[in-house]
Amino acid sequence: MAGKEKLVVWLNEVRNTDIPIVGGKGASLGEMTNAQLPVPPGFVVTAQAFRKFIVEAGIVDRLFKGIDVNVDDQKELMKAEKFAKDLINSQPMPASIAKEITAAYETLCKREGGEQYVAARSSATAEDLPDASFAGQQETFLNVKGKADLLKAVQHCWASLYGARAIYYRVKQKFPHEQVNIAVVVQKMVDADSAGVMFTHHPTTGEDVQIIEAAWGLGESVVSGAVSPDNYEVKNDRIVKKKIATKQIKIIRDPKTRKTVKLDVEEGKKNAQVLADDQILRLARLGNIVEEHYGKPQDIEWAFQKGELYLLQSRPITTIQKREAKGGKVLGEIILEGLGASPGIASGKVKIVDSMDALDKVLDGDILVTKMTTPDMVPAMKRSAAIITDEGGMTCHAAIVSRELGTPAVVGTKEATRMLEDGSTVTVDGEKGHVYMGAVKTEAAAEKAEHAEAAPRIAVTKPITATEVKVNVSIPEAAGRAKETQADGVGLLRIEHMILGLNTHPQVYINTGRSQEYVDELVKGIRTVADAFYPKPVWVRTLDAPTDEFKAMKGGENEPFEHNPMLGMRGIRRDLKEVEHFKLEMAAFKKLFEMGYDNIGIMIPLVQHPSELRRAKEIMTECGIDLEKVDVGIMVEIPASALIIDEFIKEGIDFVSFGTNDLTQYTLAVDRNNELVADLYNELHPAVLKLIEYVIGECNKAGVKTSICGQAGSRPEVARRLVAMGITSISANIDAVESVREMVARTEHALILEAARKKL
Repeated sequence: MAGKEKLVVWLNEVRNTDIPIVGGKGASLGEMTNAQLPVPPGFVVTAQAFRKFIVEAGIVDRLFKGIDVNVDDQKELMKAEKFAKDLINSQPMPASIAKEITAAYETLCKREGGEQYVAARSSATAEDLPDASFAGQQETFLNVKGKADLLKAVQHCWASLYGARAIYYRVKQKFPHEQVNIAVVVQKMVDADSAGVMFTHHPTTGEDVQIIEAAWGLGESVVSGAVSPDNYEVKNDRIVKKKIATKQIKIIRDPKTRKTVKLDVEEGKKNAQVLADDQILRLARLGNIVEEHYGKPQDIEWAFQKGELYLLQSRPITTIQKREAKGGKVLGEIILEGLGASPGIASGKVKIVDSMDALDKVLDGDILVTKMTTPDMVPAMKRSAAIITDEGGMTCHAAIVSRELGTPAVVGTKEATRMLEDGSTVTVDGEKGHVYMGAVKTEAAAEKAEHAEAAPRIAVTKPITATEVKVNVSIPEAAGRAKETQADGVGLLRIEHMILGLNTHPQVYINTGRSQEYVDELVKGIRTVADAFYPKPVWVRTLDAPTDEFKAMKGGENEPFEHNPMLGMRGIRRDLKEVEHFKLEMAAFKKLFEMGYDNIGIMIPLVQHPSELRRAKEIMTECGIDLEKVDVGIMVEIPASALIIDEFIKEGIDFVSFGTNDLTQYTLAVDRNNELVADLYNELHPAVLKLIEYVIGECNKAGVKTSICGQAGSRPEVARRLVAMGITSISANIDAVESVREMVARTEHALILEAARKKL
């Protein structure tokens, strides 16, 4: 999203790549809006507005110091939450931010024909990620009406970034608090007659079946697990299974008070099918469109209002597991049945939790039994061997979090808290939805014990490909998850995310004599990833952040204003103007090389002429880096660098990596964030492909490695074309490595077969 720093943006200005500005939820809603999907209209109060708020209030240092606690100590955690929320909610809203929010609300009301009820929905910048959903960690405020109430709701959303469950979850997921900001999505409220959630593939096995869960009223009852919803399964445009639940309660907007209330469902509707068959199929078809748009299975929130279907959110399913088949069944007496929400088998002591005060009695290895989990129960869920609930479906909080934790779970049993005895031992089969008396074995386990010595173990390996399949890493904390993909290395490690995460402008470190502290932070971040992948290559891109992102940092008020920062002082241009800072980056690399990390390569972004590369290499040498022992490469993201790639090769490079996002925009003169022309953005445009093919050909002749790290590299259909062109490696997002690897293997086999046939 180019241009001046924005405090408020409309959804039609947002794309899926704008997570740093609008958070995961906002980016997804903007992407769907621009894909002409039925999304309620609205705008986003950006993460930059939140950052401006805490900076201008002067509370940054106090805030982060106050939440630096032992998150496994429940009392410390709750104390940190109260401190942070009180601190944020007690600060006055800056007039500049309030003015933009109220102006946007007034515009929305005018467009929709009068003062509107809206939903204010938190959207954190570490949310709905490919490798972690962060489900339910921040708050949503429904049925907000009027400018004053909206401003309060926005501030409460900001404060929810530091709720106990959010603090705990980020620490356990190794996301530093300083690197996570929050935006707020403000949308016209959908007064739903029915609502729920849909998985476009099975959320655990990945099976090609759509699972839809539906309840009366607002979808909050389904997501929170307050009600056991209807469950429908659709395959190949056919309804293959229905489970009509007893819906005891519904959450609606009261027609008199217009507040959100929980009511008993009318007797005639408690056991009635929520969605008609034609609505189920209509929803499933729309789910296919959304999945095709994103290129991966989706978890979608939806609502029907007076026959109109709306999409309220879509995020990648992060919990699909490829598991070895578990032969046989559990041997024992089934005492309780429910819905298998998270696979696996575990035994342990029952601990019934009927209040938050009872959480501490859940110890490592216990079975947590409750009516329904809440986000505040995540610390206890983390300790549990398995989870059983009375209410809920496949999309309730207990199911989503259990799958992400890899903890077996059975939900919707109706009577677990009444039937099970506290302290008794049970076995949970989270795939079949069964609970057994005592600690029991499976047939497979018994057979395995009997034949352990006789049966050799067969290792499951990834496809071996000549074309390397690497992974993109945005933040060091994702290194562990990235390593699990068994990628052939890291094709892109972004250094700017580490710098922006410090929330202090690099020049502040230089001006205050803290340069070594800054270098040490870079070393720490890069080392985390280099360690995880050693000795596989890790290509680290030097600083490539536009001026508007630096402007929001502490000490960034002197950043220049640029009408289009994406075409301005970023990449190598900034490094060669602010040489002192570039030398600090090189000091970090030098220290890493001295520590023995010879798998690190230095990648220079946004080069448009060999003279820039030449000067950068001169500075590297001045900083003591031996260019004979280090791989140095460039990003090819400008048509100029592609067209004169031969001159860069003569200047001396070891590798190139295509930044297809920018290369496509600059080649086609299309701003993909401009809704008027975004439909013209096409990474497979013949001109873009011709530039890529030319560069690959010239580099192959010279023995220079080629890769791709742009968004297109995560699309299997693009990978197929690149392999045919002869690219050396493809670097994909964490969630796409496996599918890209499969496509690479299939394409290589097809090319070999085609060549063999020609010889016949």
